[in-house]
Amino acid sequence: MQRMSVNEAIDLIQNADLCELGRMAYERKLALHPQKITTFIVDRNINYTNICWVDCKFCAFCRRVKDDDAYILSYDEIDAKIDELLAIGGTQILFQGGVHPSLKLSWYEDLIDHIAKKYPQITIHGFSAEEIDYIAHISKLSYKDVLKKLQAKGLYSIPGAGAEILSDRVRQIIAPKKIKSQAWLDVHNAAHEIGMKTTATMMFGTLENEREIVEHFEKIRKLQDEFGGFRAFILWSFQSKNTKLIKEHPEIKKQSSNRYLRLLAVARLFLDNVKNIQSSWVTQGSLIGQLALKFGANDLGSTMLEENVVKAAGASNSMSQNEMIALIKDLGEIPAKRNTNYEILEKF
Repeated sequence: MQRMSVNEAIDLIQNADLCELGRMAYERKLALHPQKITTFIVDRNINYTNICWVDCKFCAFCRRVKDDDAYILSYDEIDAKIDELLAIGGTQILFQGGVHPSLKLSWYEDLIDHIAKKYPQITIHGFSAEEIDYIAHISKLSYKDVLKKLQAKGLYSIPGAGAEILSDRVRQIIAPKKIKSQAWLDVHNAAHEIGMKTTATMMFGTLENEREIVEHFEKIRKLQDEFGGFRAFILWSFQSKNTKLIKEHPEIKKQSSNRYLRLLAVARLFLDNVKNIQSSWVTQGSLIGQLALKFGANDLGSTMLEENVVKAAGASNSMSQNEMIALIKDLGEIPAKRNTNYEILEKF
């Protein structure tokens, strides 16, 4: 099968009929997932701190050390959140926070060690490339050495957070203190080299153009060719409420459902080596989240017991396990609870 080129993908985004694009993406999805099983995971986002020096203009969550509502969660607070997750059958924590200027590698090692020993049944999926980069910088270690140390304590995989758009032109505008796109790729490359799986993400809807979107896809596809280390790809739209970026760039418009579905479908077609694509119901709402399953997504992501970052920017959608099961069945597909590895734990 000849691979889709960057120019072909741009043409589809700009000119393809939406229904035809959805049909193409759904066919590709069925080729990869012929049993029509749509998965989800029961997990919880734990944002261990909201203190961050990176100061991304698109973020409404971060705080400075001296802010009244700045925090670092205690072990007891983290344990209470995990206990609540276990009570509803959760299997994973998505563990990330702001890039705290004072936390050292030993702090992260001790925390992971504590969770892994007290809750061996919980998978720790945590720390963005941005966090890993800063830990490496202050520790004077390579990305690979930092990841090996965290892996030894119990870190299982890392999420794709911090990718935004892998275009340095855009990153310089929306988050000038953030790592460059190649550094994000290098962190994930280092993880894949030590056998640690990760996820890939994209936030669209700020100041990028179609070519930059597809070049982001291309960078993901190229790295995936090397190690096959990305378990999944997740696409979501910029949430603008309470952000500096929308104040500085009022020309930024809210992204339509059409736009989301169009990009999702092209991602499914272009990323021919990434098996799993999540629906972003958290930013799109449950109905578009459901429709995304007809546009190439095969996973509904997390039931999201707790989510703070997107919520701070104005998105407050929620969905229970039973609601997810109902939405999936409504499309004639088979709902299944999965773990971090996309292994099926239970079908419904």
